[in-house]
Amino acid sequence: MAPSFQRVAISLSPKYKHNGSKSYVYAMSKYGFNTTKPGPYFRTNVFTQQGKFGTSIGGRMRSHQALRKRAVPSEAPEASGVQASDTASGSDAAGEVPAEDIQNDSLYLCEVGIGSPAQKLHLDFDTGSSDLWVWSTELPQKILSQANAQIQQVPFDPKKSSTFKKMSGSTWKISYGDQSSASGDVGTDVIDLGGLKVEGQAVELAKSLSDQFVQGNGSGLLGLAFGSLNTVAPTPQKTPVDNMIAQKDVSEQVFTAYLGSWRDTDESDKGESFYTFGYIDQDTMKAAGATEPNYVDVDNSQGFWQIPSTSATINGQTVTRSNNTSIMDTGTTLCLVDDTLVEAVYKAIPGAKYDQSNQGYVFPSGTAVDKLPEITLAIGDQQVAFQKEDLGFADAGNDMVYGSIQSRGDMDMDIYGDAVLKAIYAIFDMNNGSPRFGWVQRKEGTQNTSAPPS
Repeated sequence: MAPSFQRVAISLSPKYKHNGSKSYVYAMSKYGFNTTKPGPYFRTNVFTQQGKFGTSIGGRMRSHQALRKRAVPSEAPEASGVQASDTASGSDAAGEVPAEDIQNDSLYLCEVGIGSPAQKLHLDFDTGSSDLWVWSTELPQKILSQANAQIQQVPFDPKKSSTFKKMSGSTWKISYGDQSSASGDVGTDVIDLGGLKVEGQAVELAKSLSDQFVQGNGSGLLGLAFGSLNTVAPTPQKTPVDNMIAQKDVSEQVFTAYLGSWRDTDESDKGESFYTFGYIDQDTMKAAGATEPNYVDVDNSQGFWQIPSTSATINGQTVTRSNNTSIMDTGTTLCLVDDTLVEAVYKAIPGAKYDQSNQGYVFPSGTAVDKLPEITLAIGDQQVAFQKEDLGFADAGNDMVYGSIQSRGDMDMDIYGDAVLKAIYAIFDMNNGSPRFGWVQRKEGTQNTSAPPS
C-alpha cells in the first residue's frame, strides 16, 4: 500500500432499494437507448415550442427524444424485436416518468473531503461520467429543507472554505433523457481522496436540481471517465484523475475499484468495498492469487472506459460477438448486453422468462446454484467469470428474481456495470496517455443467489 494514501472506503447507500425495472430505466435515461422489447417505459419524440421569448411563446416546434411511461401497461406481444415505442398509442396513453420511478442508482457512496477545513460529503463515484458536482448551499431553500443527513444529503458551503475560488462565468449542466437535470456554477477547491489531496479541482455547485436528483441519495457525483465528457462551459474542466496526474502527486497513474456485496459478508473480506487512487492495492492482488493484472487497451474516443469484448461463454459454449465493445461503468448497477446473448443466458435458466411489467428477464427465486449457468464475458483476450451469486439482482414479485444481465436495447455497445465489476478487482490505468483497463478475478466464496433484502 502506498505510504501516504489510504483506501477510500465505500459504504452502501442507506436509502438504496434494489429495484430491477428502476435500475434499467435509469440506464435507459443515462445512455439514451430504446428497448427492443415491450414494457411500461419507452423513448419517443416529444415536441416542444422554442420561441424568442422562452419555451412557449412564438417560434418553432423542436423535437427531442424523451423517456415516457405508459399509464396502463401495454398488452403487446413479448416477441423479440418488438419496439416498446411501437406499442404506444399516443400522448393519452403515456406521460412523463414520475420522479419516484427514477432512482439515481447510487448503490455505492464514498466519503470525499472538499475545502479547507474539509467538509465531508458522500458522493457516487462514476466511471461513466466526468463531472464532480455537489449539493450546495446555493440551492433553493425549498430543496435544502428536504436534505436528509441520514441518507447523506449534505450540501457543500463554499463560504466555509478558505481555499474555495469562484470561477467567474463558468456554468455546468447535466441532463438525461427523462428530463432530469442538475445545474449551477463552478469554483475550484482542494479535495481529499484517501489522503491524496488534489488542489485547484473544479467543483460544480448545484443551484438547481430536478426532483429525480432530490429524491436520490448522497451529496452528488464524482466522475471518473475522461475529461472530454465534462459539461463545464465555456471551458470543460479536468477531472480529479487528470489533475492528480498533472500535479505529479502519484507515481502510478491509476485508480482502482473493489466493489463488494451484501452477499459477501461470509467471505474473507467481509464484503469490504473501496477505491484507491495512485496505487494498486497489493493485499487485494495477493488475496486474488495474482501477481500481475490482465490488461486490455482502452478506446477513450467517446470519453468512456471502453474495451473490446468479442466473446462470451454459457456453460462452456462460446458465443462469438464480432467487433463488440463494452463500457466499464461503476455508475450503473446492471450488465447490459445484446439481445442474442441475453436470451441465451436466460434460456439456460429453468423457468426464466421475459416479464413485460418489470421490463426485464426474471427467473424463479428458488433456483438452486447448480441450475444457474456458468457465464464468462471477454475483457480483451481473457474471460472474466460472472459470479453466479450476482445473477439475481432484485425481487420481482411472484417468487421471481429480476436478473442482473439485461438487454442493451438499440445501443451498439455493452455496459458492464457493478454486476460485472463485483467479480473482479478493477484497475483504471491512464498509462501516460495510452489508457488501459486492468483486472484480476476475485476468488468466489459462499454462494447466495437469493434476491437482496428490500
